[in-house]
Amino acid sequence: MVKTAKPFLNSGFLLESEVAVQLYEQFAAPMPIIDYHNHLSPKDISENRKFNNLTEVWLAGDHYKWRAMRANGVSEKYCTGDGTPFEKFNEWAKTVPYTMRNPLYHWTHLELKNYFGITKILDETTAKEIYDQCSAMLQQEDFSTQGLLKKMNVEVVCTTDDPIDSLEHHQNFSKSGAALKMFPSFRPDKVYSTDLPRSYNEYLNKLSDVSQQPIKTFDDLIAALTKRIDFFHELGCRSADHGLEYLYFDPEALSKASSLFKKVRDGMSLTKEESLQFSCAVLIRLCQKYHAIGWAQQFHVGALRNSNTRMMRLLGPDTGFDSISDFPQAHHMARFFDYLDTTSQLARTIIYNLNPSQNEVFATMAGNFNDGSAPGKIQFGSAWWFQDQKDGMEKQLNALSNLGLIARFVGMVTDSRSFLSFPRHEYFRRILCNLIGKDVERGELPGNMERLGKLVQDICYNNAKNYFKL
Repeated sequence: MVKTAKPFLNSGFLLESEVAVQLYEQFAAPMPIIDYHNHLSPKDISENRKFNNLTEVWLAGDHYKWRAMRANGVSEKYCTGDGTPFEKFNEWAKTVPYTMRNPLYHWTHLELKNYFGITKILDETTAKEIYDQCSAMLQQEDFSTQGLLKKMNVEVVCTTDDPIDSLEHHQNFSKSGAALKMFPSFRPDKVYSTDLPRSYNEYLNKLSDVSQQPIKTFDDLIAALTKRIDFFHELGCRSADHGLEYLYFDPEALSKASSLFKKVRDGMSLTKEESLQFSCAVLIRLCQKYHAIGWAQQFHVGALRNSNTRMMRLLGPDTGFDSISDFPQAHHMARFFDYLDTTSQLARTIIYNLNPSQNEVFATMAGNFNDGSAPGKIQFGSAWWFQDQKDGMEKQLNALSNLGLIARFVGMVTDSRSFLSFPRHEYFRRILCNLIGKDVERGELPGNMERLGKLVQDICYNNAKNYFKL
């Protein structure tokens, strides 16, 4: 065994100074978690689901792990296919040693440690023991979905919900009296996804039914969405989220919206430019409503999705075949926000960047539209997706620190479908404390622990609580 300065994953993990250790242990670690953007199942939370085995809670739906397994030469049978639960887990265990220096290696062992108390290294020699032990523990009451969230001191989860969702599980859970709070978030991506006219019109028919609003014109569409926003608001929703390649703006979009909507409603395809114009028009109307109702709005931009046509046809979206894009972002984003700001209808906004080469673009974009109406009104969001690893988080934090006010940052989210993903908040908090600790050690920040501790606690919890008015 190699002699190391620190044992793997000990209490000083990622913390390179005494100041960092103190900041993490005294200020960051005790703070509850507000996870204001994730893809957890509201049904699983409301019904307090118990998982049958470790594969079911850990590998199902996790395209991060699937990508690593495929890269390691693992057959699709053991990723999304018909392999048995243990066969799939065993193939993951065999892959784990090959994930060294990938965040999956850290996340895997943090999750085993924090949820199950397991400190053994996962590989093919420990797979069966760990699988059996964790699967047995998952049958206990405190390892249900709500129990897992409680273990991580999660106070609030904001799920991601389509405008046509009934929100029945949010309604049921709100009556349970649980200490955990679960709120919906409004995700209207399908409302402006017109690539397949037949599918799009089928979606609009469902939206019409659930909103009890005939949708024959563009104005009807906005009326239906307004009703759904009001319904979401009644159930505690305070944020909308959007997944876009880039935020497009055309000053003529609203004037063209009615004719474009009629065209697609009649079953005809829109050109690429027309699709962009239509999405711009819908987003403008939605953003104006978000501002009026007092919501925050989030924009996740920069993903090149579904690059592998063969696997897209076989498995569908969100299965691990997306990557970072190099779309231009600044020009259209600035014009879109400026259009809303001109009439004082720009809501509190978080912009998430997937391309690290554009961190400074996003950090300075946020600064263009702060107006003194709220601290950190426009946020450069946390390192997202391919960037939620040590290097990506440090780059995002440094860009924000250099070009904005990190003290007003609303912090980390899991952006995950897994109930075992919440140690990512610990990962972020350790990295944050380490950055600040190194500044103090170098004499670049004063060693006022009261002030530094407040900074850490605000970023980890307080800022998000205030920003989303929870």
